[in-house]
Amino acid sequence: MSGSKDQAVETHTVSDEYLSKRQLKKGVAGWILLASLGVSYVISGDFAGWNFGLERAGFGGMLLATLVMGLMYLCLVLSLAEMSSSIPTAGGGYSFARRALGPWGGFLTGTAILLEYAIAPAAIAIFIGGYVNELIGIDGPIVYAAFYCVFVGIHLWGAGEALRIMMGITLLAVIAIIVFALGMLPHFDINNLFDIAVNTDVAGASAFLPEGYMGIWAALPFAMWLFLAVEGVPLAAEEATNPAKDMPRGIIASMLVLIVFAALVLILVPGGAGAEAMKSHSAPLVGALQSVYGTESLAAKFVNLVGLFGLIASFFSIIYAYSRQVFALSRAGYLPRFLSLSGERKVPVWALIVPGIIGFLLSLSGEGDLMITMAVFGATVSYALMSLSHIILRRKEPELERPYKTPGGTLTSGIALGLSLVALASTFVVSLQAALWSALFYAVMLTYFALYSRHRIVANAPEEEFELISGAESELS
Repeated sequence: MSGSKDQAVETHTVSDEYLSKRQLKKGVAGWILLASLGVSYVISGDFAGWNFGLERAGFGGMLLATLVMGLMYLCLVLSLAEMSSSIPTAGGGYSFARRALGPWGGFLTGTAILLEYAIAPAAIAIFIGGYVNELIGIDGPIVYAAFYCVFVGIHLWGAGEALRIMMGITLLAVIAIIVFALGMLPHFDINNLFDIAVNTDVAGASAFLPEGYMGIWAALPFAMWLFLAVEGVPLAAEEATNPAKDMPRGIIASMLVLIVFAALVLILVPGGAGAEAMKSHSAPLVGALQSVYGTESLAAKFVNLVGLFGLIASFFSIIYAYSRQVFALSRAGYLPRFLSLSGERKVPVWALIVPGIIGFLLSLSGEGDLMITMAVFGATVSYALMSLSHIILRRKEPELERPYKTPGGTLTSGIALGLSLVALASTFVVSLQAALWSALFYAVMLTYFALYSRHRIVANAPEEEFELISGAESELS
């Protein structure tokens, strides 16, 4: 094992045997499957969690927050489409930041993504418990444990099998949203959107903004929940059939679908059942249908049953995402190397199991809204760094091959950068406790990197090789 050293990190070249034990299965995902993966990551946000924003801001505040966050995600997705077609590795955002910002920037980004993806399944597990409770009256740790065991187990079976099952589950969730929309449309009443009492003690309060201007700010994390994790599509780059073409098509198509779904649930849930009644409901789509058709109605039961698949789809797919992020960071030496070991089926075994155990323990808190805010904290940090990476790569490496180019260039990624910083600040407004816990996690991970793992980086891991090639090309030019 040979090594090199600079001011930032120490790199070591490992044997071919090391990398042969850390491989993913190639060519299992075309662009349609990638688009399905993007929708799958996010679709649980349509079924639960976003409606807490109604409580913070009323319909008007939540609408404005969703428009702002929708713009942020659209700009981010367009930026990621370019970078993922140029730098197709399992590290996703960490890979892009590693190329643009160096090893510290790569680790900061990868850790932020890991925070998001480790905690989001815990929040979704809590929401799954709420839906299961509506169906059969069982909730709590037994439900959380069962879902973690079953769906981590399916991923251990194999990537191709897991992605195909994921696509089927996502299709059922999409059907549930369509049934919900068709069922609620005849009962829409614009007056229901504005039935939350106005808080006259805050600035800018009105029927449209019952919690005033600050309500918009406080609703941003919950508006993000309607799109959170779509940025995970590039994590499948090493398993894509043709990354240069499939990654941009997949991530952009998924974002367009998610915008339509966000509009449907945001307008029809409070517009049919009333914002006041739905602002803290654990299963808002089911609750909305029950309010107009009755608790025993076929439509409500169908959406409750099939809507559970929406939560399962995101739960299932984000397990995939966290495993690939852990795999990439571990393979390159940023995290303990055993986490990237892949078995005969070419799936990262420990990268699936260890974060799953951590997520289960977090779900025992039962605090879904707290988990959302913590996930959003990690997400917004990563969005800022990924957007910055796009700007730097455009200026630093103008000759980099870009099979897809972001419309608007650095202006687009600049908008994503600015709005992600605004969203990050909002997490401190919504829950200082969640932001501080997230910051503590970040501090622990950075300490580990500074004192230990930065001295043990794997020089011939794909993400590091990209950097070596780039450096060699710079010296020759």
